Amino acid sequence: MTALNPLQLLGVDHLLDDEEKAIQETVRRFVDDQVRPHVAEWYEHELDADTVRQLAREAGKLGLLGMHLEGYGCAGTNAVSYGLACLELEAGDSGVRSLVSVQGSLAMFAIWKFGSEEQKQRWLPGMASGELIGCFGLTEPDFGSNPSAMRTRARRDGSDWVLDGTKMWITNGTVSDVAIVWAQTDDGIRGFVVPTDTPGFSAPSISKKLSLRASVTSELVLDGVRLPADAVLPEASGLRGPLSCLNEARFGIVFGAVGAARDCLHATLEYARDREVFGKPLSSFQLTQAKLADMTLELQKGFLLAMHLGRLKDDERLDPRQVSMGKLNNVREALGIARECRTILAASGITLEYPVLRHANNLESVLTYEGTSEIHQLVIGQALTGESAFA
Repeated sequence: MTALNPLQLLGVDHLLDDEEKAIQETVRRFVDDQVRPHVAEWYEHELDADTVRQLAREAGKLGLLGMHLEGYGCAGTNAVSYGLACLELEAGDSGVRSLVSVQGSLAMFAIWKFGSEEQKQRWLPGMASGELIGCFGLTEPDFGSNPSAMRTRARRDGSDWVLDGTKMWITNGTVSDVAIVWAQTDDGIRGFVVPTDTPGFSAPSISKKLSLRASVTSELVLDGVRLPADAVLPEASGLRGPLSCLNEARFGIVFGAVGAARDCLHATLEYARDREVFGKPLSSFQLTQAKLADMTLELQKGFLLAMHLGRLKDDERLDPRQVSMGKLNNVREALGIARECRTILAASGITLEYPVLRHANNLESVLTYEGTSEIHQLVIGQALTGESAFA
């Protein structure tokens, strides 16, 4: 009997047009060439700044950075194509997808959506090419799920702004050329475009991580950072600005988590076919097949959910609450698949020879960032009941 690819059972190819398939295949080749041969080493020793910059430039050559944005050197693809790119990137590693999505959906999107024309012209072309790297400073040491209580402060000093505060768990921070920093002002929360060579700005790297080790994670420290008046994002006021950026990034995660789960399942299927137990392939045992069947079911449901949300986004009908549903379901199920795959691989599953525990460790972080599972549960609960349970 012929074994099928896990995503073939439902016959989903017809859901993609030729351009979307071509983009997905191009990103898959990029991951095969640029990520898979090195990712175990990156994970074991943590990714260095030079490698991040090289990856960014290679991603820029393919048009992956800010690929769903229009103009300023961006590719202008549809949302589904961006999602499929995230799927293939995260099949390589969540850290690589984070590099691309933080660059495009957080830092670049903030400038593209809320910035002045001068800010767009100064930063976006270089960021699209990967020559410039950006980060997004919202989370603080004491305020993750409650950004409205942030302590980072921007005060007026003549025509200038002066920023003081600390941000935490910032992807790309140490290697960034520009940081989008959100701060309290007398007029509410505002966003600022901060060149990272500005005096008073520093971004020490966070090391000894057990997750997302193929990604640079940093703290941002702003100690009297003086910026000109035109550093503020003119079109963003209040939490609407940063939360809309987070929604862009969450959309990519909905697809990306499917990629991590698919990679785990592919590796596990190959292992189970080759591994003999009691004189038979491990894949021939009923309990193994039951696990594989259940995981494939959740993988395909997650893919269909991601595609549905992608089509809604392309039709400009996507509700942020729907993105919460997608992230909650797909990351949770992907993490479950990674853990279950590890049980089939047994002791082999704890080594970097196979990707499953690396993916599982990464997904523990994905489960938390861009809104924890609990926050997304409350978003959905509020939609269902009309009652806010956030406070």
